[in-house]
Amino acid sequence: MDKSHIEQLKQSRILVTGAAGFIGSNLCEYLVDIGSTVVALDSFATGHQKNLKTLESYKNFKFIKGDIRNLEDCHKSCEGIDYVLHQAALGSVPRSINDPITSNNVNVGGFLNMLVASRDAGIKKFVYAASSSTYGDSKSLPKVEDNIGKPLSPYAITKYVNELYAENFKRTYNLDTIGLRYFNVFGRKQDPNGAYAAVIPKFVMQLMKYESPVINGDGSYSRDFTYIDNVIQMNMRAIVADNDKALNTVYNTAFGDRTTLLELVELLKEYLSVYDPKIAKIKIKHGPERKGDVPHSLASIDKAKELLNYQPEFDIKSGLKEAVSWYWQNLK
Repeated sequence: MDKSHIEQLKQSRILVTGAAGFIGSNLCEYLVDIGSTVVALDSFATGHQKNLKTLESYKNFKFIKGDIRNLEDCHKSCEGIDYVLHQAALGSVPRSINDPITSNNVNVGGFLNMLVASRDAGIKKFVYAASSSTYGDSKSLPKVEDNIGKPLSPYAITKYVNELYAENFKRTYNLDTIGLRYFNVFGRKQDPNGAYAAVIPKFVMQLMKYESPVINGDGSYSRDFTYIDNVIQMNMRAIVADNDKALNTVYNTAFGDRTTLLELVELLKEYLSVYDPKIAKIKIKHGPERKGDVPHSLASIDKAKELLNYQPEFDIKSGLKEAVSWYWQNLK
């Protein structure tokens, strides 16, 4: 980010929804640290108050407890805001399969509420968390933004509907939007607990407890694991994007490389064994494949590089080392 863009961010009032979650809280910290005025919205349905604790003393940070399913909460949070970073959602493919109605109510109904509130408040730009799950059953690799398949889960459907609504709100109400299709984001503050914990923090916690990580399937499935700082960069570049060609579209938000689950576990064992050599000897277990899982994900990030000047700084190895260090210091 150049100085003029940092200055633009510093002078802006930015709303982060889902602010107590993993990605949302990291975005809040970055923005508050550079001097932006940040309004944070969260219902604590899946986010944690502890994720915002370091921000409570900042004068340029304001927290609103509210639910995106409540239009009044959305309107209140958008008052006086320049840009929205919409991260609030119910993640997890398995969660959406177990309870498609709630996933739809939050991810579609809540999303629509935020678009309406943003339109009514005259927001300059609405940047939202899209998902790589939108690629569905498309077998082509790497994934290119204009080539998607049929969604494989209720969660994937909700995230695709978000993109359709965003496109429609530009056409109908002239609200500028940018969607960021996140690819398996990981890093500090990602919750290792709960039935729907993401694979990296879950495996880290199991290994630190000397438990065998359970891989669904044979471990050959691969993912484009994306470190949180790359995601922060993409959100910032989306806010400052001013070229018409860069607006009202979607971007893969990834590193542009893929790692199998077997390779992932071996890397985690290697980096954790620096702190505790016994971890290197822990065996891996295998379980059944999960319904709705996409076998492989790999993003083309050419579009983001060209139109947003995106330059990811962390590959899987450097990102995992940072993440493992954070987990060891904070959760051991």
